[in-house]
Amino acid sequence: MSVEWSDLWAALALLLVLEGLMPFLSPARMRETLNKVSELDDRTLRTLGVISIIAGLLLLHWVR
Repeated sequence: MSVEWSDLWAALALLLVLEGLMPFLSPARMRETLNKVSELDDRTLRTLGVISIIAGLLLLHWVR
């Protein structure tokens, strides 16, 4: 199971593209969303974070 550095750089580049889509397409909506997220309590944010991690790992396992 060899990971190529180019794969890691490609994943980072794709992450940056996806992260940039929302503020580019709808900056006002992005600002509203960030305001709502900032009002969530720590436990909810942690739960969303762990769900995101698990979903990402499952997707990575499925793709690989």
